[in-house]
Amino acid sequence: MSQADVVPIGTRGKPGRGSSKSATPSAASRSLAGGKARLSSVDDSSADSTSQGEQTKPSPDEPRKKPATKPAGKPRAKPVGPTPKAEPRVAPKPEPQATTEPDQEFELPSSIAEVLALVGDTAYAVLGADADRLIAEVLGFARRRLTGDYEIDAFGLDTDLTETLILPLLRPLYDKYFRVEVKGAENIPTDGGALVVANHSGTIAVDAVMTAFAVHDETPGNRILRMLGADFVFSLPFFGEMSRKTGSTLACGEDGHRLLTSGELVGVWPEGFKGIGKPYKERYRLQRFGRGGYVSSAITAGVPIIPTAIVGAEEIYPIIGDMPLLARLIGAPYFPVTPLFPWLGPLGMVPLPSKWIIEFGEPIPTDELSADEAEDPMVVFNLGDQVRETIQHNLYQLLAERRSVFF
Repeated sequence: MSQADVVPIGTRGKPGRGSSKSATPSAASRSLAGGKARLSSVDDSSADSTSQGEQTKPSPDEPRKKPATKPAGKPRAKPVGPTPKAEPRVAPKPEPQATTEPDQEFELPSSIAEVLALVGDTAYAVLGADADRLIAEVLGFARRRLTGDYEIDAFGLDTDLTETLILPLLRPLYDKYFRVEVKGAENIPTDGGALVVANHSGTIAVDAVMTAFAVHDETPGNRILRMLGADFVFSLPFFGEMSRKTGSTLACGEDGHRLLTSGELVGVWPEGFKGIGKPYKERYRLQRFGRGGYVSSAITAGVPIIPTAIVGAEEIYPIIGDMPLLARLIGAPYFPVTPLFPWLGPLGMVPLPSKWIIEFGEPIPTDELSADEAEDPMVVFNLGDQVRETIQHNLYQLLAERRSVFF
């Protein structure tokens, strides 16, 4: 143990002025140090740090500060040895799909089978005993349309489409809604040409469609009525094409004569738009029957004229007014105003369910008249007036017998 050096106060650890180069302090220095020097086994730096620690020791009156501690964490372990290499990724091999054996039978899931059974039960419940026949007809119709096994005549009549699709779709309107009652069906010829002349009413030509239904259902062999219509009907989209396919054609003398001479049953409504567009207060009062062109066609072809009276069509759309300006804008002969239309919009276009009666009167023969008399205005006028008076008389008689408009 050697004697520790004593550093003079105020010299910051360095020898002060007046001090000798000797390492041994003087007596004055030792007296200022306060007695004997302390012995230590540590070096000068340890003594210096100890003195600094004693100087910074907090007093008892000051609050103690907690020493700042670093968050403890796990030390990272250094890998020992060589780093292993990552193995390359290998895509999984797709599993082979199971193949159906050729002789394996395919079974419908139970849910689909139940749906098909429900559809079948519903069809039988709605169609009744005729379900099998109707389903067979629909399947046969689809086969004929796909194979092209159907005929269309020179005027555009598609008999297969009319009897298999269009008439069945409209049948509820004929049977259930208007409940059409037919009288005098025995006056309709079962074969050969004839001209059916009827009154026209109802705002739209629903009466023509119902007359065609009556002829189809009440004649042996279900004859199709070849209706003559105005140009406006065939200019309408969809309706014009459907009119052609159901047997209608333009109301001209040449087409009417060709149909009559070929043995067809032709229908004509001589009142035209004056009849279906007349106001409700003039219901069942016949308008003028044109210029008598239909009479000339019947005389030339030598076929009978069948006067037909229709009751019930006047009430489906009772016209209480007209809008000529709107009619000209859309190119229509009239724009009807009814108690429901146009106030209720599309709902106002639903016809009222009136009770219908169609009566086919006794045929008026024309075979006794020569072809030259078809050009005589007096003969044509007298015969046309006879047909008109017969229809008007039958209308008044049916109205007297009718119990109610709707029953």
